[in-house]
Amino acid sequence: MSNSTPIWSDRKRIFCGLPWTFTTYTLTSDRLFIETGVLGKHEDEVRLYRILDISLSRSFSQRIFGLGTIHCCSADKTMGDFDIINIKNPREVKERLSELVEHERQAKHVTNREFMTHDTDFDDEDM
Repeated sequence: MSNSTPIWSDRKRIFCGLPWTFTTYTLTSDRLFIETGVLGKHEDEVRLYRILDISLSRSFSQRIFGLGTIHCCSADKTMGDFDIINIKNPREVKERLSELVEHERQAKHVTNREFMTHDTDFDDEDM
C-alpha cells in the first residue's frame, strides 16, 4: 500500500451493515486501494486522477442500515469501472473522494475532453 496516510478506510458490509466480509477499501491522498480475500489476498489500486465520474446509489435496504454504493467510472486499464459496495456514510465518502479526485486532476494538469455530437440525418439535398 501507499506510504501516504489513509484518509478513509472501511470494509464492505453485508446487507444489514455488519462488516463481515473480507473486502477493505482504503483511500489516500492520491490512490484508492481495494483489497479482497481471506487466505489469498488480492489488492487493486487506482490513481485518483484516473477516476472520471462518481455516482452514489442507495437501495431501500441500504438506506435502512445507513449504507450505500459508490460507482466510479475510471480510465484505469486494469480496473475499469468499479464499485465501492455497502459502505457506511456513503455521501460523505463520495464527496471526499470527489474533492480528492479534482485536486489530483488539477495537480497533475489532467483534463477530460468530452466530445459532444448531435446525430442528424442528412439528405443529399442538404449538402
